[in-house]
Amino acid sequence: MTDRIYYAEPSCRAFNATVTGLGERDGRSIVRLDRTAFYPTSGGQPFDTGRLGPVEVIETIDEDEEIVHVVSAPVASGTRVRGEIDWTRRFDHMQQHTGQHVLSAAFDRLFENRTTSFHMGADLSTVDLAREATAVEIDRAIDEANRVVWEDREVSVRFVSADEAARLPLRKEPVRAGTLRLIEISDFDLSACGGTHVSRTGAIGVIVVTSAERFRGGSRITFACGSRALRAFRGYRDAVAGSVRVLSVLPHELPGAVERAQQDAKDLRKTVSRLQTQLAGHEAARLFEGATLAGDRRVIVQALEGWDAAGLKAIATSLVAQSGVVAALVSPGDPIAVVVGRSQNVAVDSSKTLRVLLDRFGGRGGGRPELAQGAGLTGKTDEILAAAREAISA
Repeated sequence: MTDRIYYAEPSCRAFNATVTGLGERDGRSIVRLDRTAFYPTSGGQPFDTGRLGPVEVIETIDEDEEIVHVVSAPVASGTRVRGEIDWTRRFDHMQQHTGQHVLSAAFDRLFENRTTSFHMGADLSTVDLAREATAVEIDRAIDEANRVVWEDREVSVRFVSADEAARLPLRKEPVRAGTLRLIEISDFDLSACGGTHVSRTGAIGVIVVTSAERFRGGSRITFACGSRALRAFRGYRDAVAGSVRVLSVLPHELPGAVERAQQDAKDLRKTVSRLQTQLAGHEAARLFEGATLAGDRRVIVQALEGWDAAGLKAIATSLVAQSGVVAALVSPGDPIAVVVGRSQNVAVDSSKTLRVLLDRFGGRGGGRPELAQGAGLTGKTDEILAAAREAISA
């Protein structure tokens, strides 16, 4: 059994221990120690990294009674080692985890909205609430949580039996039996938890909520504490500053400016679509006049620069609206788009013709005997056009 130093001394940065076992897992070296301050992934909190002497600790894993350390090189059993925690990483996790306790307690105390799960990501963390929280409730919870942070309240650790825990006002029912480790934030929160936490709430720095969304009948709250909150602020600051500069507005005018830009873009797309449809008609007329006659058919196999798949489809639709036309239009580029179409009185299956091209040049697509389109073809345009002519002739 590994003695878990972090349970009683979460601020321990370095310790001495003896290697009690070594081995391999998934091609990586692992060691076990008689005692460790390295925290394994558990309860929504990621694992610690650091060093055992000259050897790097890459990952820490909880195996019930023992802690397994994944290391960069083997360490012989019986070796006395000095462990050093990557304190920057650990302290960040302590800030986020303690901040989660404070934020969850604020939602619970103010609105009786319980936290159902917690996840700590690399940049941001989330708590899932049992029911949906309004914008007003979220702001009030943030204010209450930060009040507790700035009052620099004590965060203490104690151990109790299950019977003792049953008589205490825990924020949520413990999921474990036996002796429980409790984290108490003075006069604010009491929760069973095995994670690492700061010793006073002031060390959290600040708690900011970056977003909230509906999630499984409740709300998912995304937040950051301490140094992560500072990084998040800098990211938003740079994004706002860049947007303000591009749109030539003041920060408070930004939402309206974005809305106007979206509407302008929507109107522009409508105008482009209308003009493209008109131009497609003129392009179809030009192609019709220059078509190759094959008996009673007009065969049009062309590469058209500057047209996307939608434009090719518009041209092909205009062409095959006339009698006796079969067309294969290609848009050169990377990747290549193809549209195949035929008039109602022409016995050519456009979808089969397209399939011949896709089988040879790759890509994807489909359609009906009258009209089919594909994209993602690769190869030389001349070869694709030649294959299209051959397929149509066949």
